[in-house]
Amino acid sequence: MSGNDASAVARVVVGVSGSLNSVTALRRATALARRLEAELWPVLAWEPPGGDPAARRAPAGPLLEEWQRLAKQRLASVLYEIFGADSPGVPVHAVVVRGAPGPALVATADRETDVLVVGTGRRGLQRPFAARVSRHCVSHARCPVLAVPPSPLESELLSVHRRNTWHLRLDTRGL
Repeated sequence: MSGNDASAVARVVVGVSGSLNSVTALRRATALARRLEAELWPVLAWEPPGGDPAARRAPAGPLLEEWQRLAKQRLASVLYEIFGADSPGVPVHAVVVRGAPGPALVATADRETDVLVVGTGRRGLQRPFAARVSRHCVSHARCPVLAVPPSPLESELLSVHRRNTWHLRLDTRGL
């Protein structure tokens, strides 16, 4: 974007789930919002356990309210873990949306001047769901989408996890 386009950006919308990948996306979105002098809109999308068909079968009035409350609590917890009591330096409008993550993010970032930030998820078979969300956003958003790759730390953590799962020895020569 050129300097003239930056003033047109009103919001930076970012998908937040609490995963390491979404935290990486949130940090990138916060830096982008500061640079563009935009509002930061962290969005947590949630669905009832078992999806909407299960919610329709059960008397879910109080349950839906509880699930909504838990989603709000999770988003507040993630934001507190990242920012603490400090302000991120931009106006923040945290949003909890009932629905699948991809469509919920696209619906929230509904202005052409928005920027939608999503994590791309882990590579391979381990996390195909997150990849579906980022693909959906890239395919359907009306605004620019920034797809943030996994943090290098996540790759190292996965490597340690695999080594521990398979009981492989740690090579200490490089330490």
